[in-house]
Order: sequence, then C-alpha cells, then structure tokens
Amino acid sequence: MLYLIERNFAEQLALTADEMIQGGGPIIAEEGNNWLFSFLSADKKKMYCLYDSPNPDTIIAAAKRLGLPADVIVAVDEIRP
Repeated sequence: MLYLIERNFAEQLALTADEMIQGGGPIIAEEGNNWLFSFLSADKKKMYCLYDSPNPDTIIAAAKRLGLPADVIVAVDEIRP
C-alpha cells in the first residue's frame, strides 16, 4: 500500500540527497518499507515522503530508529494519466 508521510522540522534541513539515501535507506528497508521518493518544501522545514509499506507501524518504527518525525501518515492511491 502507498503512504504519504509528512515530516515537520523546527529548523531547515541541511542534509544532501546522498546523505538521506545513505543514512535512511537501509533502515527504512529493514523495517519492511520501500522508500519511493521524497519532496522537500521550499523553506526546507517540511518533507513529504512516499513509501510502499505494509502498514503505518513499519513507517513509525523506521522514523523512530532514524530520529525523524512522522507527523502525518496518509494512505494514498496512485493515479496516472
């Protein structure tokens, strides 16, 4: 199932894409999730991530291990042209 995760940060994120992939990718996968992609807001204080995941609990487990917020988790459907 697809899930959209909203992450809110008090300060601007200073991580590069490579740092996020190297640091988070393996842990996200270990918890049973497939990280598809992420968007960073213009002010760099919000991140929106799309996961293919069995359930929200595995998303929360990965977020806790990574020390990341998972403020909102919403099940979504894919719509393509």
